[in-house]
Amino acid sequence: MEESSDAYDDHDMNPPFSWEDHQRQSMEERVECLRRKIKYYFMNPCEKYHARGRKPWKLMLQIVKIAIITAQLVSFGLSNQMVVTFKEENLMTFKHIFLKDYVDGGMDTYAVYKQADVYDHIEYIIAQYGLLRNNTVGNHEYEKNGSSYMPLLLCQEFYRNGSIYPGTETFEIDAHVENVYPVVPLPLRDTLQNFELHFKRFLTSLFSPRLLSLKITFVVKAINLQTVRYRELPDCYDFTVIITFNNQAHSGRMKIDLETDVDINECKDWKVIGASARKVYLTVMFDCLILITCLASFALCTRSVIKGILLMFVSKMNITRPYNVPWSDRLEFVNGWYILIILSDTLTIVGSILKMEIQSKVLTSYDVCSIFLGTGTMFVWIGVIRYMGYFKKYNILILTLRAAFPNVIRFICCAGIIYISYCFCGWIVIGPYHEKFRTLNTVSECLFSLINGDDMFPTFKDMKQKSSLVWVFSRVYLYTFVSLFIYMILSLFITIITDTYDTVKQESGVPISDLQKILSVCKDLPNSGVYRLEKSNKQISTFMLLTCIFIFSFNQKYSHTGTFFYELYQLNCF
Repeated sequence: MEESSDAYDDHDMNPPFSWEDHQRQSMEERVECLRRKIKYYFMNPCEKYHARGRKPWKLMLQIVKIAIITAQLVSFGLSNQMVVTFKEENLMTFKHIFLKDYVDGGMDTYAVYKQADVYDHIEYIIAQYGLLRNNTVGNHEYEKNGSSYMPLLLCQEFYRNGSIYPGTETFEIDAHVENVYPVVPLPLRDTLQNFELHFKRFLTSLFSPRLLSLKITFVVKAINLQTVRYRELPDCYDFTVIITFNNQAHSGRMKIDLETDVDINECKDWKVIGASARKVYLTVMFDCLILITCLASFALCTRSVIKGILLMFVSKMNITRPYNVPWSDRLEFVNGWYILIILSDTLTIVGSILKMEIQSKVLTSYDVCSIFLGTGTMFVWIGVIRYMGYFKKYNILILTLRAAFPNVIRFICCAGIIYISYCFCGWIVIGPYHEKFRTLNTVSECLFSLINGDDMFPTFKDMKQKSSLVWVFSRVYLYTFVSLFIYMILSLFITIITDTYDTVKQESGVPISDLQKILSVCKDLPNSGVYRLEKSNKQISTFMLLTCIFIFSFNQKYSHTGTFFYELYQLNCF
């Protein structure tokens, strides 16, 4: 009996598994479970399907979204192309009708040099405006305010007072600018005498040296009928034509320019016979389908981003803390492809709303809508590369771009400083003597073309030899720029890309982050069955993520971030 009692005492004092061992084992199981969840998060859609049997809804949704968004973009692009073509052709029409002796492509050199020519051009504009309905082959018409036609406006801009005597090299000028707005009323009958007499009365002192500019403004209305062939309702256009006689330089050369401002409106009354106009509600329904698809994609990708952020904080507490994993590796939880898709969804949603407003004739901002839809569609198609990256042979482009990106950015920053310095130098020195260096924008475009080997000889040839010193400087400037950027900087830039490509091409050279090394401890395969969740846990994982965040964010008990995310982990909220 005593031996039995002693044996029991020994067993009681030295149990095979202590409470600490049980706690340690339990913690290891939780860490292993968390590591398995993180590994599941980084799986591709096919592996996730084998792991838990979940269908790749995001992948299928992205495929459907690409198809319908592309169809929407093509449809809107055709409509926008007709609008832009109609604007450009009307602008060309106005130049040929209202500008005397105008030749296509000669707007840069279109100017007058004699006083008589200025009078002739102004009289010609007013006369052609009076004969517009009889001359035009389009459906142009005057703007009406009630039963009366809107007048043609002439605005003279000049210095308030001034006396200029170049012969004695003396002048006196009052720099205050004044404006005079004489009005030329449009007669109900097409006669020219009234225009000429009225014109000569207020322009008798046109060529005072104080004159800065003269603007002739009028409105022409038109209807874009070509959309009927594509089963779209025509729009009504208001073209505000502005013809400017520019005498700012007082150099004896008065430049003439014609430009238009366009307003697009819904026609007040219309009737189409022989062709059924496309039902507006069908287009609106298609746009609504795109909105719903983009909203669903936005919600799914946002949910995945939130999951990744939660996993990043939980892994920091339970897995990566002892290893001092850098932030660059932890940011792998925030999937950049999801951010790109979220951005494309946002742009497409805004663009679709603008398109619906344009279809209903509430807005006419075609350019803004084009930017949103075009950029959104571009990001959607770029996002397809993510799924191509799951195949090893197609993944080399993504790996090369990702590995070379930091070095490329550093290199561009250094090369950009040299590039900007050449831009400023070329603009200030060569600009007065070379057309391509007149503004900083044209200088940058010219130099960028030179880097790519384009337009080299004309750039050298077009340099005017009015100043021998500047001409010699331009040669040194261009030769050094071409030699520096083409033979050195561009070669180094290509070398960075090729070196990165060679490194990535070798399997042993593919960089593996510290986070991936830690997760590689988990050897469970996707089809092993250990990743499958119970039905109740699966429901919580799918539908209760935002609810968990809401509950814990308003509970003061979890003021500490670590406790907050740990409780989320315990409830299988992700």
